[in-house]
Amino acid sequence: MSEPLPAEAFAAALAGLPGMGPARLRAVLAAWPAEEAWGRVAAGQACERAPVALACRPDAAGVAALWRAAARRASPERVWEGCVRAGVAVLLAGAGGFPGCLDDDPDPPAVLFSLGDPAVVEGRRVAIVGTRRCSRYGREVAYELGRDLAAAGVRVVSGLALGIDGAAHRGALATAGAPPVAVVGSGLDVVYPPGHASLWADVARAGLLLSEAPLGARPEPWRFPVRNRVLAGLAEVVVVVESAEKGGSRHTVEAAMVRDRQVMAVPGSVRSPVSAYTNALLADGCHPVRDAVDVLVALGLSTVPAASADQRPPPEPGDEAGVLEALGWEPAAFEDLCARTGRTPGQVSVALARLQHAGWVGERGGWWERIG
Repeated sequence: MSEPLPAEAFAAALAGLPGMGPARLRAVLAAWPAEEAWGRVAAGQACERAPVALACRPDAAGVAALWRAAARRASPERVWEGCVRAGVAVLLAGAGGFPGCLDDDPDPPAVLFSLGDPAVVEGRRVAIVGTRRCSRYGREVAYELGRDLAAAGVRVVSGLALGIDGAAHRGALATAGAPPVAVVGSGLDVVYPPGHASLWADVARAGLLLSEAPLGARPEPWRFPVRNRVLAGLAEVVVVVESAEKGGSRHTVEAAMVRDRQVMAVPGSVRSPVSAYTNALLADGCHPVRDAVDVLVALGLSTVPAASADQRPPPEPGDEAGVLEALGWEPAAFEDLCARTGRTPGQVSVALARLQHAGWVGERGGWWERIG
């Protein structure tokens, strides 16, 4: 005789029904225990309770019929077997393994799918977020913040997206420090972006991957703003590294403010569109982040990360130091550097090559940028 299915199996099956977003799932699981909820849905009775019907407006009857048809084709047993095969745990709100920091959230997830160790959430946590189209400056700052905060024992929380998110998690993985935590906007078996497959695996192995989306769920656009509220709920402090005026980081910041989380921002060039929102946050009174120490102070910690010491050889006096000073902290074209320094193209070219080899500058698309 086979063992009865756990409540998590029915909750996971409910999460996979079409049109079952976080608010509707929370309403259904608040109305009945998971197994009974599945039975009600399969019988077409999901909207008999007022809170569920309210969550399914404006067409509660149509939603109930859609769920009933889908439930007849689905199987909690198969859903559960898929989770077990994938090594994915199903965490129910209020049950073991569910992040305690989300228990009192104003808009908590009812179900979270996880890869890794859920216990790693129990520690100091900082979210690092920003644009996918970041500059080299932003990528380097995100990496350094992730590395130094992890070295100081702080869990780095981010969304594993391109740009700032990925850089922060790579930094966190570069030191034998606190485990990283990621909240993604697709099923844990649907890596997005595809180029981050190895990074997903590394984060799951070293820390924790979380998602509200069931296995097989595609990265639909609506999932990311919804995901960002969970990211903000997990964090004690949210740091925005780079973000355009209408970037997705705004959703995370707004969710953080609703939850009374401190928001900090990295200053950027007033000429850079990817720093428009971060600079606006600073103008509105958010605390600036110059390095990890600023964030640690906001957390009430005094640990200075050992990884922050600069190990690069200093620029040689003469051409190298002159070119680096002329470059400053703004991207510049090769011709501009020749004009600023008064040196020949050959001298500037040699100096840039040496500075690049030492890790002081980088080149992208014909523009030179200072690193770190």
